[in-house]
Order: sequence, then C-alpha cells, then structure tokens
Amino acid sequence: HVLSDCRCFFRWCEETGLIDRAPIPRKFLPRIQERPPERLSDDEISKVVALREPYGFICRYLLSTGLRWGELARLSTSDVQGGVLVIHQTKSGKVRRVPLPEDIRAELKNRVGKLIRLKHACSVSQYFRKVTGIEGFHVHALRHTFAVRWIEDGGSLAALQMILGHSTVVTTQRYAKLSDDFVQRESERLGGRVNFCSPRRENNAT
Repeated sequence: HVLSDCRCFFRWCEETGLIDRAPIPRKFLPRIQERPPERLSDDEISKVVALREPYGFICRYLLSTGLRWGELARLSTSDVQGGVLVIHQTKSGKVRRVPLPEDIRAELKNRVGKLIRLKHACSVSQYFRKVTGIEGFHVHALRHTFAVRWIEDGGSLAALQMILGHSTVVTTQRYAKLSDDFVQRESERLGGRVNFCSPRRENNAT
C-alpha cells in the first residue's frame, strides 16, 4: 500500500511539472488496477441537482464545469467574464478559462461575492450521502461525470483537457472513460446497420 501511494504521488508530481521524472524506476513500483471513473447515473444526477441550496447549486455548477472542489470554493462572481469562468488559482498554477452554459450564467445573475460559503468537501460529501442515499458519494464524482458525459456527447479530448486543466492528455484519458451502457448502445446502433463480418470495399484512386 505504501508503494502504491508513492506511485500515485510521483505520477502527480510529474503531471503537475514539479519533477521531470520519478526518482525511482516505474517498474520498481507495483501496478495499480485501473478503475473506471466514479460517474453518477442519470437517476443519481436528478437527486443531487434537486437538493436544497446551496447543495443543488454546487452540483449543477460542478456538473456543468468539471471544476475541482478547491477551485469552486475560491471562486467569486467577479471571476465570471463574458460568460467564461476565469480560474486564477489552479492545481498547475496556470490560469484556466472554462465556458459556462447558459443556464448556469442565468443562476449567477442574482449572486454577488463568493459562489459558495462551504469550505470542506468531506462534510459536503457526507451530507450528500445522508440525504440522497448514494453510497460512497464524493464531490469529485461530479468532475468524473462531467468528463465522461463530455466525451459521450461528442466533445473533443483536447478541449476537455483544457477545461479540466490537465498538463497532459494522458490524465484526461483516465477520466474520460466511456460508460459500459454507452458502449453497449453504440455497439447495438452500429451492429444494426454495419456488417462487421463482410469485407470493406476499397476505393481505388484513378
């Protein structure tokens, strides 16, 4: 477990630019079993966005922007410029610009100052689990959900990398894993009109 934690720590240091390479070989550290993104189902999304304020607003905002909790906790309405959210204090230290959907911009019209007054993600996650009954819920799952749905709706991986603020696209790829249900639907959609067993016709250039 200690070596696994070291592997995660060194990987984060590389991705954020704190170090060029890990001080010990990657092969020395144990392999970590890949886990799918902890995304919310459609029913779970309906539950969390309908919660009383400010919890419902927090969910709608994070699901629409993919922000980290720490980034949201530091933001104020002055950080919204022309429908774009400008994030100055980021994990990588680089300024990031995130487009805001129209419905979120409408909610911000009546707000002044800090977007939220809550500080601790753990207590917020605990409240969500208690009220909604979603086991293992944590606010970072909203970021995962945003990333997965972005890809499923046809958004590009490059744009998602910029929105999430990842230094490398490798990190973005780990977040943006398609759900099993989506892959199954795509397989059924293509299988209904494409015969994968028949040879493809090649267009011969003349």
